[in-house]
Amino acid sequence: MNFWSIVSRFILKQRIFILIVLGLFTFFLSTKIQNLKFSHTEANLLPKDHIENLKYDKFLDIFGEEGNLIILAIQDTAVFTAENFNKWNNFSKKLNSFSQVEFAVSIGDIKKLKKDKKNQKFIAEPLYQNTPTTNIEVQKIMDELFNNLPFFDNFLFNKNTGTIRTAIYLDKKIVNTKIRERFVFDDLNPAIEQFEKETGLDIRVSGMPYIRTMNAQNIIDEIGLFVGLALFITSLIFWLFFRSYRATFITLLVVSIGVIWSVGFIGWFEYEISVLMALIPPLIIVIGVPNAVFLINKYQQEVKKHGNQAKSLQRVISKIGNATLMTNITTASGFATFIFTNSQLLNEFGVIASINIMAIFVLSILIIPIIYSFMHKPQEKHLKHLERKWIDAIVNWMENTVRHNRIAIYISTVIIIIVSIMGVYTIRVSGSLIEDMPKGKQFYKDIVFFENEFGGIMPLEILIDTKKKNGVMNLSTLKRMNKLDEEINEIPELSKSVSILNMVKYSKQTFYNGNPKYYQLPTEQEKNFILAYTKNSDTHSNMLKNFIDSTGQYARITTFMKDIGTEKMEHIEQRIQDKIEQVFPKKNYDITLTGKALVFLKGTNYLVKNLAISLSLAILLISLFMAWMFRSYKMIIISLIPNILPLLITAGLMGYLGVPIKPSTILVFSIAFGISVDDTIHFLAKYRQELVFHKWNVRKSVYAALRETGVSMFYTSIVLFFGFLVFTISSFGGTKALGGLVSVTLLFAMISNLLLLPSLLLSLESKIANKKTLKKPALTIIIPKEEEEEDNDIK
Repeated sequence: MNFWSIVSRFILKQRIFILIVLGLFTFFLSTKIQNLKFSHTEANLLPKDHIENLKYDKFLDIFGEEGNLIILAIQDTAVFTAENFNKWNNFSKKLNSFSQVEFAVSIGDIKKLKKDKKNQKFIAEPLYQNTPTTNIEVQKIMDELFNNLPFFDNFLFNKNTGTIRTAIYLDKKIVNTKIRERFVFDDLNPAIEQFEKETGLDIRVSGMPYIRTMNAQNIIDEIGLFVGLALFITSLIFWLFFRSYRATFITLLVVSIGVIWSVGFIGWFEYEISVLMALIPPLIIVIGVPNAVFLINKYQQEVKKHGNQAKSLQRVISKIGNATLMTNITTASGFATFIFTNSQLLNEFGVIASINIMAIFVLSILIIPIIYSFMHKPQEKHLKHLERKWIDAIVNWMENTVRHNRIAIYISTVIIIIVSIMGVYTIRVSGSLIEDMPKGKQFYKDIVFFENEFGGIMPLEILIDTKKKNGVMNLSTLKRMNKLDEEINEIPELSKSVSILNMVKYSKQTFYNGNPKYYQLPTEQEKNFILAYTKNSDTHSNMLKNFIDSTGQYARITTFMKDIGTEKMEHIEQRIQDKIEQVFPKKNYDITLTGKALVFLKGTNYLVKNLAISLSLAILLISLFMAWMFRSYKMIIISLIPNILPLLITAGLMGYLGVPIKPSTILVFSIAFGISVDDTIHFLAKYRQELVFHKWNVRKSVYAALRETGVSMFYTSIVLFFGFLVFTISSFGGTKALGGLVSVTLLFAMISNLLLLPSLLLSLESKIANKKTLKKPALTIIIPKEEEEEDNDIK
């Protein structure tokens, strides 16, 4: 009696005890769901000790959180009526009153500088003294703003299009907390809706805190949608195959408990819900249903063969328990490779996914036989699907194709490989914070609006270390910064930059009585006069701290980036870096490029480089499992070919269809490989069993294995195909691409395993059809046929 026979006896004899344990553990995990928390920060794809993270952390230590700006804008001439203009400025004051807001700035809050000759300082006075009551008064205010105050251009207005903005600076302490979400949904959005209702004006909203909040809510909304759809689609397909409400109910019960476990494990490990983590519950449904297909299909085959329910249930566990275990281990291995990427996001995803894949196996192997043991034996009508003519027709077609058209299969394979390799060379790499966000949502449309109007919303920071106290305010430093600033302003993908330069230029303009033609850096002669005025002014202190640190050693230049791909960003980064090296001597300055957007783009490149390692590791792990099971390197090679081919086809399709390599699509290959190799294991396990039974006759063994496993492989592949296809309805571009690409890969994998794998076995029969090549497995994967005749009935 082998190990799995002992396991099957234990499961069926201790069924009450096992159900109680499962119930208690499910209850325990359900209590951990309350620990679920959603990510309040952007995904950091880099290891914590990566140089780019260290640069960014240094910047945060000096200047604090950079992504605390929410911007509102109106592009409508109706806002320049006295009534609406005043309402817009009052709206800004209302926003300023919220405790979560550090300060808000609108046109009504502008303080223009004025020279006080007597006290030799600059004083701030309101842009206008009295609230305008006529449209003409409003127009005068805007004319002065547009024509005489370039300091505020591209910050509070775009003089070319007439768009005006309000800038809301959140308290930096709440930017990465749940308080930010409550502010957006409970305070900001209702206030905006009320303003729009009162005025009929359309407010555009953006800024990283707002985008992250709306995007996170979208993730939450889609979790329920995916789980519901995955349950519906997979159970519908299951029912269409089996035409049994009882079998469908049992399957739904297993995967539903699996969903509870998956969410419970996330809460237990106290991981945050990210775009990736949100995929796990529906993923468990999609992967759990094929387990049920194999187990229930085998149970019904056994019942039909001899009619003994107890023996059928025992054989379900003992005959294919280990094969199902191995297939789940290989699937889990595909996900587990992400644990070794050094990226916290992928590491957590890999841990939770691999644990839950093994958990759904445990649930399937325990619950399905136990529940069937309490039920009556399946009736004849429940077994009719085993004799369906269309299934027989598919199996016959596969057998005839393998028998008579192997040359055509090989030629087709070679052509597909060549065409796919050509496609691979056209794949591009892309990475952006907002690229995969739902393009149909209003907040994404607002992102595009701000890109067109103000040059972008993703901050790119340049940190300037002068290596000496008060070094920033040296005119030589300011001139060097100005040359860099001019280079940035020439790059169309970047917005106009903001830095201490704006303040210094505005000071010179003020010194010359507000004449806009003097909005420029002071000369060496002018510097001492102007800076003397600046030092005597209180109005500059609050503004200066946003641009230089308290010691005067560090300065920042902030620009905002459009949604551009990795390749373009690398070109821009190199262009800026070249200018930095040209302008700033290394012995006197230390210049750092950083910012959330740049860190994310670097993370994309890091992941792409790790893709080959991750996939190679998946192949290595799965090869080791195959070696352990079949103890033959020739069989490892034969089994890998039909599973690597679909990955090559998918990569080629990505190239031809213009789908880039990015954080979301990087996952496709390891996931698809881990799942597709399951069919190979089932087929080869059955093939070896048939080889022993047919005394090493390869042809009989291949056709027998194809007939018995072909139906289950077809069923599970169809379930997986449509299950992953559910993700294509996502509003997130990355999730959509992931679902579509994995579905296509698994479809090709099914065809490859049902046609190419048997063909290879037949063509290489002289080299593999011997006991040396196919030694007895390290442990029994499928019970030998001679053991099937023994009656190990459970009384």
